[in-house]
Amino acid sequence: MSDETTMPNGIEELEEELLQPRSDRKSAMSGEQMDIEAYVALYSGRTKVLRLLFIAEQCENHSMQQEALRMAYDDIRKGEDSRLYRQVVQKIDGRLGPLYEFDQSWAYAIDRRAEQRKEKLDNELNDYRTNLIKESIRMGYTDFGDFYYAHGQIGEAFKNYVRTRDYCTTSKHVIQMCLNVILTSIELGEFAHVSYYVSKAEQTPDSLDPITIAKLRCAAGLAHLETKKYKLAARKFLETGPELGNNYSEVIAPQDAATYGGLCALASFLPDRTEEQSHRQYQLPKFP
Repeated sequence: MSDETTMPNGIEELEEELLQPRSDRKSAMSGEQMDIEAYVALYSGRTKVLRLLFIAEQCENHSMQQEALRMAYDDIRKGEDSRLYRQVVQKIDGRLGPLYEFDQSWAYAIDRRAEQRKEKLDNELNDYRTNLIKESIRMGYTDFGDFYYAHGQIGEAFKNYVRTRDYCTTSKHVIQMCLNVILTSIELGEFAHVSYYVSKAEQTPDSLDPITIAKLRCAAGLAHLETKKYKLAARKFLETGPELGNNYSEVIAPQDAATYGGLCALASFLPDRTEEQSHRQYQLPKFP
């Protein structure tokens, strides 16, 4: 399984089902009207940086491109993902001056601390497995998953989160495991896993609080969207309650759930694709 992060592309497929002038595909990102800072404030973590990179790639306005890249650089320096940091620096390509060039000392320090942390986690987990302490083993794998996720190794994070499955002893543990696997699966573009672990989490309703229910509905909506099941996707997005708030900002904003729900509902009412193909003249601009 690749560590390359992918954004859900079901919305890109949805563009072929909806009505928007083709010539306007980038119009929303070609002027000064977009408040980038306000927009990305809705997100956190890797998703925030990835959306900034998307804006920089798609926007035709030079100053907005630079602003997005500058914000991505500043934000990634707050974390430990030296891989994504290198990607951001590559995208900048020297366009922002010496303050936004590759910082070798910072990257080396991050990588060095990561090696030390990984060695410590590995020793702890080996001790837990030797002593057959089930709860400690679960926490050890979870810590490893968190470590790999923080450092941009999403595939390894996924594997370690899945390994906690055999050591869950309570419904709360199962829900945590499912949410972790869902998060990494979304980033990897493995939406079959998303659907499976949403269903698994929903089988423990006694431990589902309103926020968790909202997260699961959004995740299910993204999975249905990826497979072009627009009616099912619309239902999941539109059923997402206000409890979501900013509690899933590492994946989706509440405004996104409303937008995607509306677009999917519209798509589900359109004529069959083959009937529409001959005279379709419009499509929707791509979303990150």
